[in-house]
Amino acid sequence: MNDDREALLQLASNLVDRARALGADFAEATARSGWELSTKVRLGEAELVEEAGHRGVALRVIKGQRVAVTSTSDLTDAGLARCVGDALMLAELSEPDEYAGPADPSELASPPFPDLELYDPAVEGVTAEGALDRARRAERAALDFDPRITLSEGATFSRTTGASARVISTGFSGTQRGSYASLVVTPVAEDEGGKRRRGFHWSARRHLSELDPEASVGQEAARRTLAKLGARKVPTAEAAIVFDPDVARSIIGTFAGCLLGGSIWRKSSYLVGREGTPVASPLVTLVDDPLLLRGPGSRPYDGEGLPSRRTVVVEAGVLRTYLLDSYSARKLGKKSTASAAASGGSVGPSTSNFILSPGPLTRDEIIASTPSGLYVTEMMGFGFNAITGDFSRGAAGFWIEDGKLAFPVSEVTVSSNLNTMLENIDAIGSDLDLKTSTAAPTFRVSKMTIAGT
Repeated sequence: MNDDREALLQLASNLVDRARALGADFAEATARSGWELSTKVRLGEAELVEEAGHRGVALRVIKGQRVAVTSTSDLTDAGLARCVGDALMLAELSEPDEYAGPADPSELASPPFPDLELYDPAVEGVTAEGALDRARRAERAALDFDPRITLSEGATFSRTTGASARVISTGFSGTQRGSYASLVVTPVAEDEGGKRRRGFHWSARRHLSELDPEASVGQEAARRTLAKLGARKVPTAEAAIVFDPDVARSIIGTFAGCLLGGSIWRKSSYLVGREGTPVASPLVTLVDDPLLLRGPGSRPYDGEGLPSRRTVVVEAGVLRTYLLDSYSARKLGKKSTASAAASGGSVGPSTSNFILSPGPLTRDEIIASTPSGLYVTEMMGFGFNAITGDFSRGAAGFWIEDGKLAFPVSEVTVSSNLNTMLENIDAIGSDLDLKTSTAAPTFRVSKMTIAGT
């Protein structure tokens, strides 16, 4: 894929100029292009090779406080004209919104933008055959690890690269380029009674050289699969719960959704009115940081053209701020936190790299200091009420007895209230791994309900 950022910039500028010339009070356009490759092997044989590219534009206009959004992949002159015309027509049909409007022009970012090292040409250089080879090596490492690993649900290697340009009629223009690659292996082992136990392990990074080696991904996937053999239920009880980083990330992501500006002004979050009050254990500090080098969610500017900045959301357990774009900030009588994200022409608040700050303990030290409880490595389903905070999900993992992993556990449910869970975090690990834009290390909640036998 060629570096077409300049062409995308011209495309977005063209769209904005057309919209303004036809009467829009404000216009912003995003032009994007990208190329994705997904490959999968199963038992050494290729099952999937899928490669595709895309190119398109999205436009948002405001006219008389009326907002409309359109998008198109038809980049001919006629297609662009239709995109602009449709946007202005839809604006005429929309209801006025007193809070609609752009970010303050005096606060817009200006070049040079920070180089966050979001693009690696080596990712784009992985061919379909090279991707299949990587997947085969990872799967083979899993199958060779132990004779009990006899089956596989496959190994997948994917990569994506893309570029974007954003132009805002109040005086902003900028371009970005990024890459991302991932590898996942899912071996299967036969258990007693003919049951099949499936485990998996994965690695993902923006830069190819930082991916875990194929052999180590496959071997770790095999270890996790074998560890599940003999899994059983445990009696219903209240106990400490230790969350593995992958499931810890899911919990932190659930919390993030409750502090976005849209959830707050709609009053669809249990965090309404909680700024400045404790919402978690004093051990908990949550940061939204779009400026991390090579971070999965990093960006030099937000979706409204404001310069990116690090935001401490929860500090030592106290909620310091919600994450706001300009619209939700106006609705709430506050200032934007430069947390806007543009998607399909629409703009709304979002996280960037949303991270639970790591603590001083290793995973093994947290487990060793847990007399009895459940170490959760997987969660299923989604039982969460954002208004009340009630939380309940299916879980699997390992029972902890006397500070050691005693036996694998499956088919149980863990439940509590998210507010109570975060307040009861009494240990946080040091094993933060930024594979995705929401990340957390291992952490322990002192008490939750486990529903089993």
